[in-house]
Amino acid sequence: MLAPLAYGLAVVLSLFVALIGARFLLVPQAAAAGYGVPARPDGDPAYLTIKGVRDLSYGLLGLALIAFTTADAVAWFMLIVALVPLGDTVIVLRNGGTKAVAFGIHFATAVVALLNAALLFAL
Repeated sequence: MLAPLAYGLAVVLSLFVALIGARFLLVPQAAAAGYGVPARPDGDPAYLTIKGVRDLSYGLLGLALIAFTTADAVAWFMLIVALVPLGDTVIVLRNGGTKAVAFGIHFATAVVALLNAALLFAL
């Protein structure tokens, strides 16, 4: 019963991160606004592309680990990758974003990733 929940949550998190990355590559201005730190209309193409490639890569790596490795490997990945949304929380707060976005999106994502890591380690 625990394995389907743990792996299901890992798949959802990985797909979600991959989709966020794809959104940054396809509609970068809208994605940046949703991230909590809007990009300047006349610039920031590197920031937007880096964010897109980073998130798309992390999402695909998560899916590959789920498909081809053990629960412990996926758990370690989730534990380490939780640093990204924790860092995003700080970035949003330091750059004029709202606390609602920082904590309601980024910090909450980090908490879910950490919970997922705990579930996977329990298998």
